[in-house]
Amino acid sequence: MIVTIDDSQAISDQQCYLGKHFEMKDLGNLNYFLGLELFSSPSGYYLSQAKYASDLLNRSGITDSATFSTPLDPNVRLTSVDGVPLDNPTLYRQLVGSLIYLTMTRPDIAYPVHIVSQFMAAPCTIHFTVVLRILRYIKGTFGHGL
Repeated sequence: MIVTIDDSQAISDQQCYLGKHFEMKDLGNLNYFLGLELFSSPSGYYLSQAKYASDLLNRSGITDSATFSTPLDPNVRLTSVDGVPLDNPTLYRQLVGSLIYLTMTRPDIAYPVHIVSQFMAAPCTIHFTVVLRILRYIKGTFGHGL
């Protein structure tokens, strides 16, 4: 359970109450949770999914240095009958699901991820190629506020 509020006394009271009813352990300040890194500063809190994105790139098998400056080719119009159906769409679905979660901190990929998520039921080779382009775009943005 994550407990957060500006009042440290209220947090202490809540921990004391919960401690009477449940076995619990205080893990201190939140730094990493469900693929989200949390940084605090005097001006506020910042979320990052850099490690999550890095793990996603490793899992996808993108090891070459090719990157793209945009996540989607503006001339591409995808349909459900484009390309050859994938023999095993599991990896496609896993990658798209991970990309959907990544849009929480990466609004720049929200539209192309929305497009490829429309083909989860029966993805084809061209759809998978677009997913790989999104991943290569992400790879190209490392070090630019990821």
